[in-house]
Amino acid sequence: MKSILQMILVLSLLCGSAGFCLSYLKITTASRIESQALTFVQGPAILDVFKDAENSPIDDRRAFTLADGSSVNVFPCIRDGVLTGVAVERFGSGYGGDLGVVVGFNIREDTLAGIGITTMKETAGVGTRVKEPVFLRQFPGKSLPVKLRNQGGDIDAISGATVSSNGVMGAVERAAAVYEELKPLLLETWK
Repeated sequence: MKSILQMILVLSLLCGSAGFCLSYLKITTASRIESQALTFVQGPAILDVFKDAENSPIDDRRAFTLADGSSVNVFPCIRDGVLTGVAVERFGSGYGGDLGVVVGFNIREDTLAGIGITTMKETAGVGTRVKEPVFLRQFPGKSLPVKLRNQGGDIDAISGATVSSNGVMGAVERAAAVYEELKPLLLETWK
C-alpha cells in the first residue's frame, strides 16, 4: 500500500512539473511565435493587399474586441497621413481544413482592396489554386457583399475546387462582418 502511494506521489510530481514547464514555455515563447506568424505568414499577404501603404501595417496593427468577446488584429493602410484601408484575417472552411484569408478594405469607398491567403491545407494543384493571381485579382474594387457567380455574384470560383472557393468566400464574409462592426471605431482610432 505504501509503495502504491509513493508511486502515485512521484507520478503526480512528475506530471505537475512537466505541466508547469510546458505552460512556462508557452508563455515565454508566445510573443516570438506571434512575431514569426506576423512576419512570415500574415505579413506577406497584408503587403500584397496594401502594396502602396506608406506605413507598416504590421507594426501599426491594433487589437480590437468584437461584440462576441473575441479579439481581432486590424492592420491599417495609411497614405498621405490618412487612413485609406484596413485589413483583417478571418478563416473559412476549406477541403483540407481552415483557410486563412487576409481581407483588405478601402475604408472611404467600402470596397475590397484585395485578399491574400495566409494558411491552407488544400489539395495541391486543385484547392491551392485559390492562392493564384487569376483568382485573387477578382476581388479588388468589389462592393460588399461579395459572392461567387453561381450565388448571384461576380467572382468566378476555381473549377474543381468549389469547397476551397466557398471557404475563401466564407472568410471574406466573416471579415466583412468584422469590418462593418468596427468601422466607426477604426475611423476614430486612426484619424
